[in-house]
Amino acid sequence: MVLFAIGQLTSTSSLSHNLTQCRLLISRAAALNCKALFLPEASDYIASSPSESLSLCQPTNKSEFVTGLRHEAKKHNLAIHVGIHEPSWADPKNKIRNTVIWIDDQGHIVHTYQKVHLFDVDLGDSGGPVLKESEIVERGDRVQEVWELKGVGKVGSAICFDLRFPEINLALRRKGAEIVTYPSAFTVSTGKAHWETLLRARAIETQSYVVAAAQVGRHNEKRVSYGHSMVVDPWGRIVTEIKGQDEGEESGPEPEIATAVIDRELLAKVRREMPLNRRTDVYPEV
Repeated sequence: MVLFAIGQLTSTSSLSHNLTQCRLLISRAAALNCKALFLPEASDYIASSPSESLSLCQPTNKSEFVTGLRHEAKKHNLAIHVGIHEPSWADPKNKIRNTVIWIDDQGHIVHTYQKVHLFDVDLGDSGGPVLKESEIVERGDRVQEVWELKGVGKVGSAICFDLRFPEINLALRRKGAEIVTYPSAFTVSTGKAHWETLLRARAIETQSYVVAAAQVGRHNEKRVSYGHSMVVDPWGRIVTEIKGQDEGEESGPEPEIATAVIDRELLAKVRREMPLNRRTDVYPEV
């Protein structure tokens, strides 16, 4: 079985600082002979305002962050799955794309997914955040195909708020996914309420592994992320987890990794013993 890692960090508005954090996680994963590293949503930066986010956003071929990760992937023969920002193709002056890219072990970008569901919430009355991602982020319009991670399995990508919509998870399973990724930056209030429950539900309903690398800690005066990166198996059990963040903590912990393997025999056993024979004659296929 192939060993892989999930990484947890506290991204700021400094791309160079965030790249340094990621390089630390990459070196740790490589030292453990991992074949892949899964990093959180928005690993390149988390800005404190829409205007700052627009100013920091760069195309992948010009981004010092992406270029640095591609170099590290080739140097360490380590594939990297990472959430970044890219300029909108349709409106680059006013909109960005929240995407995840897959960099193979030779440093090539071989897969991209653009976040479909955007985080527009007002939890102010219950002590939570007021955030409207759609003010600046252009939503994606498709569920991408899965791809094969050699020795691990077929992987499908989703991002953070997508976690609340089982339809995308079911669509990826129908496309053949055995592993679904949710790189995230969950808030502390929503993380405490729903993070673990949703991840375990997504694993159970499709009998797939769920890999969720998360941001953690205080990014700026406005944003704090929950952490608790984890891997969940097809039976809904937590395979590995990294500690999280409480609302009152003023700084994020040091970058961390946790390792896991995909047990293909377990995956096949769960799917064989409890087949999910969907009644698409009764309800639409997703």
